[in-house]
Amino acid sequence: MKHHFLVWLGLLAVTLAPVVQAVEILRWERLPLAVPLVVGQERIVFIDRNVRVGVPASVADRLRVQSAGGAVYLRASEPIEPTRLQLQDTDSGALILLDIAAQPATDGEPALEPVRIVEGDTSLQRYGRQQTDDNASADPSTQDTTRPSRRETPVPVVLTRYAAQNLYAPLRTVESMPGVMRVNLRRDLPLDTLLPTLPVRAASMASWRLEDQWVTAVRLTNTSGAWLTLDPRALQGDFLTATFQHDTLGPRGTPEDTTVLYLVTLGRGLAQSLLPAIQRFDPAAHLPDAATANNPVEADHGQ
Repeated sequence: MKHHFLVWLGLLAVTLAPVVQAVEILRWERLPLAVPLVVGQERIVFIDRNVRVGVPASVADRLRVQSAGGAVYLRASEPIEPTRLQLQDTDSGALILLDIAAQPATDGEPALEPVRIVEGDTSLQRYGRQQTDDNASADPSTQDTTRPSRRETPVPVVLTRYAAQNLYAPLRTVESMPGVMRVNLRRDLPLDTLLPTLPVRAASMASWRLEDQWVTAVRLTNTSGAWLTLDPRALQGDFLTATFQHDTLGPRGTPEDTTVLYLVTLGRGLAQSLLPAIQRFDPAAHLPDAATANNPVEADHGQ
């Protein structure tokens, strides 16, 4: 009787035990990840971050895509040729590329397991990655939390490179940079005092921040008919670094008449780092009119 009781307990435990479904692990190392689909079956992609999914218009009516809570749900209603999807992190803007293709279901074929995407080898040095101080104390309570963390690359270099990538490089090649935040920027910010000695028109484009430093991208356009050489020493303002995308500007109306300037400021944005505009003195505005000049007594009585 005792033997049968133990067997019954074993069967009950097996019956009540949760069914653990296998999960395919894919490592993201900046190479597209293959995620096959079966028509009529939903496949889940766990990514553990909030993402936006870019779906080509050619498959939008054949592929249902839903994203919620760090998971992406893919379901094909018809066969789909090899197609690339883009998953963009809503916080950092980093991209993960998926190559999908949907085939009709085959009799007796098991359902495809969910996919979990994990970061690749993180032991490699990443551009702009924070460094740990070997001499720092192991006790977090004794560490100086007010001092900015050290980085393998200076913050101005990291910010300038990040801004240039966002403006010029394809989105799929933009490297994720933890800690970098997009900053609101006035597009009508007056920049007349930025390069007062050169015939250029300056317009603010975008700004990002990392720790206590800001980078602002400024578009420069030549308004003259001659070639111009750009010299950072001609810039007026309180800037930590200044980098020109190109160091020359072609004549107005040519493809080379425009470039981008990256300005890094410390502790404040570009608006607070510019020199104040000087109001020109207009002598005519301060001269008395003819009637007052000819009749000073009447002017005194009129006051």
